[in-house]
Amino acid sequence: MHEMGICDGILTASLEAAARENASRINSINVTIGVLTEVQEDALQFAFSVLTKDSIAEGSTLNVTMVPARSVCGECSAEFVHGRFDAKCAECGSYVCTLVAGRELQIDSIDID
Repeated sequence: MHEMGICDGILTASLEAAARENASRINSINVTIGVLTEVQEDALQFAFSVLTKDSIAEGSTLNVTMVPARSVCGECSAEFVHGRFDAKCAECGSYVCTLVAGRELQIDSIDID
């Protein structure tokens, strides 16, 4: 389950940021994750609940914003949303496209006390 490793990275970075601010508690962590990372939100939430035990993040909330895959056509410049294997321009049918969203994996903010 690669969600455990991803969650460990999110938690480690958040705990380090909280320590730099002399925080006593992490209330919530807001993350953005692209669907093409293949992270399953329910598995990530489970990993979060396990990994936060006995830390200043125990009982905190992991708020996940999932971002759909989106590309721009290299032929007609149309921007379109697509799945993992169907990056075909909805306007002209071209497969010459550049991915502009869908692979994100970032911490947006951390709410601390």
